[in-house]
Amino acid sequence: MFEGVWDCRTFGNHCSWATTTPPTQGTTSPKPQNDRLQFRLVGYPRKHNEGRIEVFYKGEWGTICDDDFSLSNANVLCRQLGFVSATGWTHSAKYGKGLGKIWLDNVQCNGGEKSIELCKSRGWGNSDCTHDEDAGVVCKDERLPGFVDSNIIDAQVDENKMEKVRLRPVVTTKKMPVTEGVVEIKYKNGWAQICDVGWTTKNTRVICGMLGFPHEKKQHQYRFHSVACVGTEVHLAACPLDTVRLKGGAKLGEGRVEVLKNNEWGTVCDDRWTLLSASVVCRELGFGSAKEALTGARMGQGMGPIHMNEVQCLGTEKSLWNCGFKNITSEDCQHVEDAAVRCNTPYMDLENSIRLTGGRTRYEGRVEVLSTKASGTKSWGLICGGAWGTKEAMVVCRQLGLGYANHGLQETWYWDSSNVTEMVMSGVKCTGNEMSLSHCQHHRTVSCQKTDAKFSAGVICSETASDLVLNAPLVQQSVYIEDRPLHMLYCAAEENCLSKSAASANWPYGHRRLLRFSSQIHNIGRADFRPKAGRHSWVWHACHGHYHSMDIFTHYDLLSSNGTKVAEGHKASFCLEDTECHEGISKRYECANFGEQGITVGCWDLYRHDIDCQWIDITDIKPGNYILQIVINPNFEVAESDFTNNAMKCNCKYDGHRIWLHNCHMGDAFSEEAERRFEKYPGQFNNQIS
Repeated sequence: MFEGVWDCRTFGNHCSWATTTPPTQGTTSPKPQNDRLQFRLVGYPRKHNEGRIEVFYKGEWGTICDDDFSLSNANVLCRQLGFVSATGWTHSAKYGKGLGKIWLDNVQCNGGEKSIELCKSRGWGNSDCTHDEDAGVVCKDERLPGFVDSNIIDAQVDENKMEKVRLRPVVTTKKMPVTEGVVEIKYKNGWAQICDVGWTTKNTRVICGMLGFPHEKKQHQYRFHSVACVGTEVHLAACPLDTVRLKGGAKLGEGRVEVLKNNEWGTVCDDRWTLLSASVVCRELGFGSAKEALTGARMGQGMGPIHMNEVQCLGTEKSLWNCGFKNITSEDCQHVEDAAVRCNTPYMDLENSIRLTGGRTRYEGRVEVLSTKASGTKSWGLICGGAWGTKEAMVVCRQLGLGYANHGLQETWYWDSSNVTEMVMSGVKCTGNEMSLSHCQHHRTVSCQKTDAKFSAGVICSETASDLVLNAPLVQQSVYIEDRPLHMLYCAAEENCLSKSAASANWPYGHRRLLRFSSQIHNIGRADFRPKAGRHSWVWHACHGHYHSMDIFTHYDLLSSNGTKVAEGHKASFCLEDTECHEGISKRYECANFGEQGITVGCWDLYRHDIDCQWIDITDIKPGNYILQIVINPNFEVAESDFTNNAMKCNCKYDGHRIWLHNCHMGDAFSEEAERRFEKYPGQFNNQIS
């Protein structure tokens, strides 16, 4: 036996080799954490809310026989799995045969029992069945309130056999991630090295994936794959690349899977979605193997096309496009079935240089960072709260592994529980995508107007977040011009919904020319969109008879072809409410009678073209080609899981009498090539315009 040394390169490069014997086949059961029953859904092919039902009893996982099985049994089991009810059940090992014990047989529930053990049966372990008769359940895809939401297709590996893998550096180094060292596995209460007998590069590939690296070291690297030429291009560089990206995740290496086809991004349906296919995505993006394959839009729903269905990968493919899959028809899948992944990523030790203090839970508190003084000691310090906002809070929550940011706070006097008082960082400005606060811009030397600790930065994190997107086709379909008399625009003028030249108009005579359209704003995230300010601070506007819960909810801008703003409008949140919802989702927010404001997940708020301020004042605009740009939540007042889809753009042609919009799309819906073409040629794209 001897130690194996590993040489790795991080994030999209390579790693090579270790020494071990291949893991032996077979399973042993994990020891029970307590005497409480545990349940899981397993098998293949399946979705997250269906599968062979297995129960953990006396330290061993086992199955339930389908004799006398009923929907009442399934209802009890689905509730124990965290779902509201069952929609069906299966017999004859539809999801594959289990192993080990058949714990229950001839189960007969009334349906109202709190646990399967309260139902009639032959007793634990007393069965005359074989695993050919293993029962399965199909649960309604709606979780019980407060139940931990997993919806994961897991690896079903025995973690007692090999909990963790690590690299121990041969030479002491503080560099992260560790890219060279001895492979060790967590065994019992310590770490053990691995024998090299029977070691192959296939073993190396598995270890690399577990540690967050895409594959073992090779002589050749593939930078591009799945080049999709149509045959008329004059150069390979002009051919579009079919690629993949992750959207809506809180951490690096997780998110909804989206693929590029015909210059347009779309999602992947979760039918037959497995860890093998998820691992191809992860490695294609430069991460390790997949830790989890998620179904049921667990990273939020996409908008636009669904490009792939029933993806079946072997696990060795260079790209998801190399796997077998079916093309989509509208009947096959909806966005509630969008697939997602969580990838293994290299350990970077980022969470140990930052902490939250004083909060009621671990998800909130005053932000403290570890700084090195001139003397070389390590000490904790505060961040100046001036200009601190949502994007900075997003980075902190990500760095600590606490999900999404709910709020970035500039005062934290109510969390004054620490003896740390020194400001060590100021002027922090993040894009929101950084892995660590140290990667954001900040002052070289601390410059803070309010140095008292109560004015230091704080955050509130959350496991879920909202995500707003506009219905781009509706904007394009509903656009028109109205010449509206000034005597009908007094309220709009009061709310600053007209261009500056309106102030010098001959009121109440004359008119303003308005570019009008409807906007339908969907919440496709995993948490309701709520105004940052509570109702106690909402502003009453008597002229229109409503409360404003946000100062600026949407920006409407008309840009010249070079990007210069030539006209603008804005939308204070007249009222945020659920106008309509997808089937099976109930409205929660309604503005009438000073009601709660917000947009529920799976619902949308419709601002019709005929309400005040749902326009851009183009009275002073000359005929020509323009770009219409609409941005939701432009000041990042409310946290979202993804801000890149908050903008929408359209090509706009105005001839002085009529107006046309075409090519309307969300800001991240097209490929980079299509976006460049859109910006460069903002004029006619089709024969709809004369």
